[in-house]
Amino acid sequence: MRRTRPDGSPDRELQRRYGLLAGVDEVGRGALAGPLTVAAVILDPARAIPGLDDSKRLTAAARERLADEVRRHALAWAVVHRPPARIDEVNVLEATRDAMREALLALRPGPGCAIVDAVRLVGLPYPVVAENHADERYLCVAAASIVAKVERDARMVELASAHPGYGWQRNKGYGTAEHLAALREIGPSPCHRVSFAPVRVSMMRGRGVA
Repeated sequence: MRRTRPDGSPDRELQRRYGLLAGVDEVGRGALAGPLTVAAVILDPARAIPGLDDSKRLTAAARERLADEVRRHALAWAVVHRPPARIDEVNVLEATRDAMREALLALRPGPGCAIVDAVRLVGLPYPVVAENHADERYLCVAAASIVAKVERDARMVELASAHPGYGWQRNKGYGTAEHLAALREIGPSPCHRVSFAPVRVSMMRGRGVA
């Protein structure tokens, strides 16, 4: 059964306690190729944006429209990308944490509190609440999820033109049947995450390792 959209009541509760509230979310954590993308957003409490929801529950057209509204009407927003090389260097969870901290610290004005979808963060000058499925409860996290998704999808379409054959304009770098078949036939590109098992396997096949 489909959950209801965020209604803003959890946001308002924290705003009463802390003042400005930032939502943070990531997109691309499980992809085999392309960047990890994080967005942080402080919505204007005095200006509602109807239709905000977890980006996964919206159509592409709705995400584009809502991302534009968030960028135009939010008090502050920031987007941070982490490339595959950085993900391979430190692992995807640490790359996510690092990108989230950077996005939050880039917000002007800064928040009094931040809500993060699932990932625990330390070292920030205000409280951070990590909550599973926060993008389904908090408007600010839903807004961040939409902006991150739209920004990363656009980048994957650009990368698809530079590295044809993997279908990134459709699968956005995730391990679909189309993408995995291309990995077997073409091998990995410079945009692939070599620390991820399917990419590693395709590299071994390319070297003739059974």
